[in-house]
Amino acid sequence: MAKQIFVNLPVKDLEKSKKFFNEIGFTFNPQFTDANAACMIIGENIFAMLLVEKFFKGFTKKEICDATKHTEVLIALDADSRAEVDGIVQKAVAAGGSIYKEPQDHGWMYGHSFADLDGHQWEFLYMDMNALAQQNK
Repeated sequence: MAKQIFVNLPVKDLEKSKKFFNEIGFTFNPQFTDANAACMIIGENIFAMLLVEKFFKGFTKKEICDATKHTEVLIALDADSRAEVDGIVQKAVAAGGSIYKEPQDHGWMYGHSFADLDGHQWEFLYMDMNALAQQNK
């Protein structure tokens, strides 16, 4: 089956989006980055392709969703700690993003969300599997 995932997201200004995600701590694969697209490395086999809207339109017959008004996708990523979750969200806000949803603490799982410059929703989660096991006993 699949070995990698590439989430494709339309962006209005590729350079601003790259700067935003760089400030949060993400890097880009230059092999798949040009004036129309940037391949953001999320994990070993997980990537977000940030595509200029005009270029993105070449891959779909549908209209592009205005993510500031409608939800198109929820991107949820795991983190190593609650502190890392909060740190990423703080960096996103400092880089020009906005808090999408206040932190959610479920005991074994903690999450916090932000919207990027184009309104795409990013949620970072810390899951304490030991706490989950204790809760399920």
